[in-house]
Amino acid sequence: MPHSHTQTAAGVHPVAPDAPGAPLVSVAGPTGSGKSELALELAARFSGEIVNCDSLQVYRHFDIGSAKLPEAARRGVPHHLIDILDPGQIFTAGEYARLARETIADISAHGRLPIVAGGTGFYLRALLDGLFEGPSRDQSLRDRLAAREQRRRGSLHRLLSRFDSEAAAKIHPNDVPKVTRALEVCLLARRPVTELYRQGRDRLQGYRVLKFGLMPDREALNQRIDARCRGMFEGGLVEEVRAIQAMGYEAVKPFEALGYAQALQLIRGELNARDALFYAQRNTRRYAKRQITWLRREAAIEWLRGFGDDPEIQSQANRLVLEFLGLST
Repeated sequence: MPHSHTQTAAGVHPVAPDAPGAPLVSVAGPTGSGKSELALELAARFSGEIVNCDSLQVYRHFDIGSAKLPEAARRGVPHHLIDILDPGQIFTAGEYARLARETIADISAHGRLPIVAGGTGFYLRALLDGLFEGPSRDQSLRDRLAAREQRRRGSLHRLLSRFDSEAAAKIHPNDVPKVTRALEVCLLARRPVTELYRQGRDRLQGYRVLKFGLMPDREALNQRIDARCRGMFEGGLVEEVRAIQAMGYEAVKPFEALGYAQALQLIRGELNARDALFYAQRNTRRYAKRQITWLRREAAIEWLRGFGDDPEIQSQANRLVLEFLGLST
């Protein structure tokens, strides 16, 4: 059923608050691929509001190293789930999914288009597909399984194949932690883990989703990552870390993030400035590669082969959103 819409100065106003299967757009991609820029373009064009999906940008004070867009650069577009936590607070994917769903529902209820943007794939999966919690860990069972694997390498994977061949086919025999958890669930629940997984996930209801995946040329992406890291250090990353430390935060999780970890090592005298930048660049390039690998496993993604700030990529995305909303002529 097509959604009612009106044309406004800000762009297309596509969402009827009571529409079945309300539209939701997500913009994913590796770090440095231009997700924020594309999300801003789509939000401005389609009366959207942006919901952050970056696990670092939820924290206050972590601005430079998280590439957080300053207010002045947000073009008046509302942004949600940014700066909602103090650095010492723990935040899980499940908590993110709950808050994001509440936020998305509110955006849709006001007749606007929710646009989820960010590079934390686990957050996006938790939001759209839900999480499977399963039985609690049983350390005594894990110890017995570990002993069995130590006696005969590969025996746990063979055992999993007997209990749940579908799960075994998806897990590499050498990935002992995943094999162990799958076996633990099978043994404690007395049912195949894949069956529980399908039944136990709380998928997002009431929405149809258009997922974009930005996939720039790898060499161009690496060059942009290197330049971005250099810009962060030159733009005050170390000073930002010192200011956060001065607030009383030291061993907090956000400091484990790329860039921040190296800035801390620089402050402690464990790295010099050149090496801190080198490791931040190298580790960020490796992280981007892992993000790409994760993204390629996702189903039903519209691939955009370039950067999100490229006018041609933005034009492609605009056309796809128009089609998705049933507004193309």
